[in-house]
Amino acid sequence: MNQPLTVEQIRQAPKVLLHDHLDGGLRPETVVELAQASGYTGLPTYDPVELGNWFREASDSGSLERYLETFAHTTAVMQTREALVRVAAECAEDLAADGVVYVESRYAPEQHLEGGLSLEEVVEAVQEGLELGEKRAAEQGNPIRTGQLVTAMRHAARSSEIAELAVRYRDAGVSGFDIAGAEAGNPPTRHLDAFEYLRRENFHFTIHAGEAFGLPSIWEALQWCGCDRLGHGVRIVDDIDHDGNGAQVLGRLAQYVRDKRVPLEMCPSSNVQTGAAPSIAEHPIGMLRDLRFRVTVNTDNRLQSGTSLSGEFAKLSEAFGYGWDDLQWFTVNAMKSAFLSFDERLALINGTIKPGYARLKWATER
Repeated sequence: MNQPLTVEQIRQAPKVLLHDHLDGGLRPETVVELAQASGYTGLPTYDPVELGNWFREASDSGSLERYLETFAHTTAVMQTREALVRVAAECAEDLAADGVVYVESRYAPEQHLEGGLSLEEVVEAVQEGLELGEKRAAEQGNPIRTGQLVTAMRHAARSSEIAELAVRYRDAGVSGFDIAGAEAGNPPTRHLDAFEYLRRENFHFTIHAGEAFGLPSIWEALQWCGCDRLGHGVRIVDDIDHDGNGAQVLGRLAQYVRDKRVPLEMCPSSNVQTGAAPSIAEHPIGMLRDLRFRVTVNTDNRLQSGTSLSGEFAKLSEAFGYGWDDLQWFTVNAMKSAFLSFDERLALINGTIKPGYARLKWATER
């Protein structure tokens, strides 16, 4: 590639998104309108443009803990069925308009109970919204398939309850389970009962690990908890060294992750914001892609990062010279790693993703 691909070009490509937080993807104007409707007075500003800027600036602290504080505002306005339906519907519509054909939207039901909803009502409201968004997107010519990743907060003590909730709704929109929140001081093994239950139920789960904490977090998530994917997993690079000739030498854990094709849900802009990577150009994703780890590209929180999946790919194209073949590789990796049946994954790869990239490559190179 001589010229980096642009956001507008990449928006036409079929993309797959595995790591996107529902409460981190609200439209700024939606936050304002929901706050006004609910009487929430805690926003730093009620001007949508200024609010969008505030979220991005407040998230650029280099600290995961400070980054997570911004979610107090989004969750505060997501405490009613109507608000959850609206936010979920807009999530599906916005992602579909960006060319995403499959998404797993994650959120923590336990953070949406202040308005009197039950855990079950939260899951059902989000599902109603996602299905509504799917319908609207299809009508606009942007079909998208959605699934929920029901998440437990790692600093709380409800993970077993939330895991059981996820399994109850496995045939009603819930694709998998996750734990999220500050890693330091909250190792995944604190929630071992939940993960053992999920494994007995043959249910899929991912774990936020190796973002703000190092190799022990990744090792516990894999070898103690048995996760299917690693949320972020950036710090796996701490187990990669160089020999005297400059070639990479993988440690035992890095070798295991690569050999087992453990999917890494990488979120470049977010990782820079939280200090997990110094810059996009220095993000470990470049080396990990060269070493052919099972790398996927994700948004994490579109509001806080002021980004889209097309935007993330465009930054990587500029930093690493990635072209259509690279973007297809990342996308197929993500689809292979989705919490969806094998037949459905194969149908999207062969029926939508590969033909879509073939058309774009032909149009660009002819």
